[in-house]
Order: sequence, then C-alpha cells, then structure tokens
Amino acid sequence: MFEMDLDVWELIARGAVVYVVLLLLMRMSGKRTVGQFTPFDLLVVMLLSEAAGPSMVGKDQSLWGGLIVCAVLLLVNALVALVTTHFGAAERILEGEAVLLGRDGVLFDAVRKRHRISRNEINTALRACDCEMDQVQSMFLEADGQITVQKIPSARTER
Repeated sequence: MFEMDLDVWELIARGAVVYVVLLLLMRMSGKRTVGQFTPFDLLVVMLLSEAAGPSMVGKDQSLWGGLIVCAVLLLVNALVALVTTHFGAAERILEGEAVLLGRDGVLFDAVRKRHRISRNEINTALRACDCEMDQVQSMFLEADGQITVQKIPSARTER
C-alpha cells in the first residue's frame, strides 16, 4: 500500500505530461467540450480520466504514488492559472477567445457549424434572454462554451 514501484520523479513527469497533453487535446476539441456537458460529453470526460489514469501512475498502485500524481495535477493546474493570469497570449492560447456567432439579427451559420453549435443550443440561448433572432444585436460563443446574447436596445422603454 505504501511501497512505491516507480521513482517519485517519474510519477511527477508522468502526471505533468498527461495534464499538458490532455489540456491541449481539450483545447483542440473546441469550446463546447468545456461548456455545458451533454450526457455524451460527460461520458467522454469520464472515459478520458479512466484512460489517462494508468498512463500517470504506470504499474505503481501505491497510495503515495496516487497522492503524488494528484499533487502534481493540482500544482500544474495552479501554474497554468498563474501563467494565463499574467500573460495575455497564454490566456488566448490556453483558454481561447469569444467567437461572434451572429450580429444584427443574422446568425452566421458557417461559424455555428464550425464550432459544432446546434440550432437547439441557439434557440435555448435566445429563450434564456427572452428574445427572437431578429432582436439580436450580437451573439457570442464564449471561451467557456456558453452562448451569450446581446439584444438590440429598444428605442423606447417598455413598462
């Protein structure tokens, strides 16, 4: 239980490499992967964690080995947060930027398809802001996968 089969430095390296590779894979998979999870997205995340586990600890099944890898993951995550906070370029690369999905009542269908946004997701965002597409000033796919809608300001205030 406490006897480790691998060197501490190998566990640290394995944990850090798996974190970085999975981070890059998640970024390449698109914004919707990290936004609101569908049951399918949750399944993929669960399977990823199951598949990545052995690559981090190898043949080491010790308590200490698992705890070292957990500590490495938390440390690398904190370092990524620190880097993205202080360097705008790193923030754009690692966290992404908002993408314009529509403007002035027009949905950019090619952009919607490129980012794998369904019509249902667009309609859900419109219902959330209580508006129709022709009332949209701008619609964005945020870096976190959420869809935000800005309504066209009305000429008069309704009461």
